[in-house]
Amino acid sequence: MKKIIASASLVAVGTAGLHAAYAPGLSRTETSKPWTVSAAVRGFYDDNYYTAPKAEERDSWGMEISPSVGINLPMDQTLISADYIFSAKWFEDRDKNEWDTYHQFNAALDHRFSERYDIEVTESFVYSDEPESVDSNLGSPIRTDSEAIRNTGGINFNAMMTERIALGLGYLNNYYNYDQEGDGSRSALLDRIEHQIRLDGRYQVRENIIGVLGTRFGYNDYTSDDLLIDPAFIPPPLPANLNKYDGDYQDSYSYWFYGGADTRFNSKLSGSFRIGIQYTDYDNANEDATSPFIDNSLSYNYMPDSYVRFGVRHFRNATDVSVDPLNLDDPTLDQESTSLYGEVTHKITPRIMGNLIAQYQRSEFNDGTFDGDKDNYFLLGANVDYEINQFLTAEVSYNLDRLDSDISNRSFTRNRILFGVRASY
Repeated sequence: MKKIIASASLVAVGTAGLHAAYAPGLSRTETSKPWTVSAAVRGFYDDNYYTAPKAEERDSWGMEISPSVGINLPMDQTLISADYIFSAKWFEDRDKNEWDTYHQFNAALDHRFSERYDIEVTESFVYSDEPESVDSNLGSPIRTDSEAIRNTGGINFNAMMTERIALGLGYLNNYYNYDQEGDGSRSALLDRIEHQIRLDGRYQVRENIIGVLGTRFGYNDYTSDDLLIDPAFIPPPLPANLNKYDGDYQDSYSYWFYGGADTRFNSKLSGSFRIGIQYTDYDNANEDATSPFIDNSLSYNYMPDSYVRFGVRHFRNATDVSVDPLNLDDPTLDQESTSLYGEVTHKITPRIMGNLIAQYQRSEFNDGTFDGDKDNYFLLGANVDYEINQFLTAEVSYNLDRLDSDISNRSFTRNRILFGVRASY
């Protein structure tokens, strides 16, 4: 229902372009032909590619090759789209396993039954050893030598009941599987399936304001049979209740209740606001928690191809921290996080485009030895593109990752510089 934030009634928005090709969200370039191909070749320098503490940092020069292909098939009432992105990075510092690879496949089907009813089905598969690519909601992007899989599938159905009232029903599934197995491994801590069902109602309060009232139900099922802690690191004697640290200890049920609005203040400024509460029941741990739920954002398109976006989110998320073997306690259940983010994209000249992004995330551990400890994660990215011609673009970028953690031997700083060319057709 995001696409009906406009200066018209719900029905009018639904009927606009009914007899044209159905292409929600596509640019003019994407609708001009059914497929696109691109390839990028980049050099880079990474001063801490293992995201390790200061004393254990490893730096490296390297090269990245990244081809991609996409397809968009707009029809009278249906849009089918898919794309595949591949990346291979070579690190000169490594004697073995010199290459990191990344695969991402996305697909979507958007079908409009009529001016009142539409459905969207989405699928995204990622295979990578970069943790921020697999699970962006982790409190910190701590890296391992092990690959991981994330698969996200969703379905959303929207119905315009009257000219002012609409209902939305959705289901989202996230699947995480880490290759690093065994007691105390990433698999034991983070392998899981997340289910979430959403139901919300929308009411057009004014021509440019849509009120929202909704609820969600979620279930996080941790799937590993390994222990959250490796018994080899526990000083003897081993506790009799060692099975307490099974991976499914962190299973939880969550309930959200929220309200808000989607609004367009004027032709350049729009916003989306959600505020509510989240109640989480950790059934196996006999614990529960109540926390705020916030998801607010603003977008300002101040000139063609130039915009500012920023927002704030408050949510609960999985964590790779669990048990201190030297101070056995209940395992950490999850983190409660607040994330502030912003982005500026500016067309400097007809050929030069600049982009700046920043994010600060404060995450507090819930329960166990590390209860109340915090991770403070800061990300900064700057990118400049120069359009050599309509098919070829030169690019240079800089990325900073900084983690300050209350947990010892966890903080790190990482700087990356990338430079190269990208060809698209």
